[in-house]
Amino acid sequence: MIAALGMYDRVEVQPSNDRLWALIRDGMRAAGMAAPDHLTRGPEAYWPAWGAPDLVLSQTCGFPYRAKLHGKVALIGTPDFGVQGCAPGYYRSVFVTLKNDRRRDVMQYNGASLAFNEDLSQSGWAAPQNFARVTGLSLRPALRTGGHLLSARAVAEGRAEIAALDAITWTMIQRHEPFAALLQVVGMTDPTPGLPYISALGADTGGADTGLMFDVITAAIAALPQADKAALCLRGLVKIEAQAYLSVPTPPTPADLGMAGEG
Repeated sequence: MIAALGMYDRVEVQPSNDRLWALIRDGMRAAGMAAPDHLTRGPEAYWPAWGAPDLVLSQTCGFPYRAKLHGKVALIGTPDFGVQGCAPGYYRSVFVTLKNDRRRDVMQYNGASLAFNEDLSQSGWAAPQNFARVTGLSLRPALRTGGHLLSARAVAEGRAEIAALDAITWTMIQRHEPFAALLQVVGMTDPTPGLPYISALGADTGGADTGLMFDVITAAIAALPQADKAALCLRGLVKIEAQAYLSVPTPPTPADLGMAGEG
């Protein structure tokens, strides 16, 4: 069995995620559901976990959910991180640039080089490109980094002019990365549904009782010590219908916008 909470699992907050999982695990077992002892971490916590028939719990991104996972996984609920300007369970991206750049508004970055984590990222790729489409801005895909932290670092090091980082990740970067002091926020994308909790549909897990899982996770978050909730920026769990994820526009790919090779 697999359980993973890899989307916001920096080393500094891993103890908090471990305590959250322990509460979820014990709640599942008390409700008669099987659950692994420990979280899966590393590369196996992402696509390999999301497609596994014995996935008990994981967190994915809205873009992978609508592009590849819808109909193949059970949607449990969406954690609420209390992102400013967003409805519960929704989030947005912040555009970050070098603080010593005299441009102070994202609309001044037309044609700027964009660092982004990956092609199927809602917050790092889809959100900024959908924002650009609506506003008439052009953000040139220049560097595929493999992670939000790496995108932020690329901007801080001058290897790209701008990046879009999801607001929760940006909060954690500000808390834990000294280089964040070199960056400024020059704009924000529109809110979209946040990163949902999912489980496998298959018979290997006995089927996903999403209602019971929702209740167990809600109780676990409520029981989590306040210091852990603060470390994870976690406030609660909400229901967001699948259609809300599926209705988010899918932008052109980096290749469609002229990016060659790996960037």
